[in-house]
Amino acid sequence: MREMEFTIENKEALKIGQEICVTEGVLPSSYYYMMEHALGMSGNFKSTQRLKSKKGIVKEIKETERFTVAVLTFDEEEPS
Repeated sequence: MREMEFTIENKEALKIGQEICVTEGVLPSSYYYMMEHALGMSGNFKSTQRLKSKKGIVKEIKETERFTVAVLTFDEEEPS
């Protein structure tokens, strides 16, 4: 399992346990992820840190001093 944090503006739009699709964006030297319907955005990641799964589960919604953050878990285990 892999956890990623997404900055969100509307915490009422998400529920713990909800499945969310993400899309990958490409920058010149990194990648970022946007939650479906533009609900949230991740930070930037190197190519070696790219997501293998495009669906995640909302694990937690938390408040920081600056942002509201949704923590999503992604199943990145290799199929056997």
